[in-house]
Amino acid sequence: MTEKQILELGFDKDFFIDTIENQQENYYYTKDFTNGLTFITNASDEATAKEWYVEFFNTEIPVRYYKHQDVCDLFDLIEKGLRYGR
Repeated sequence: MTEKQILELGFDKDFFIDTIENQQENYYYTKDFTNGLTFITNASDEATAKEWYVEFFNTEIPVRYYKHQDVCDLFDLIEKGLRYGR
């Protein structure tokens, strides 16, 4: 998945607090659906142009998605469930 696709999915860019002087500022992306359901990407220093992934935040075993369409489908299902739950 590309960084552009991450942004198209509605993720917010977050920067690491501890940046070392004269070093590139690293960042990652997050997307919150509801309290307790957050997704996070790998960090910019770990990703290349097309090697971003999305995973559930704060799980014991990482649940990752590498394909844009898989994440789109997952987010559609979550949004549908949230609509039904209201």
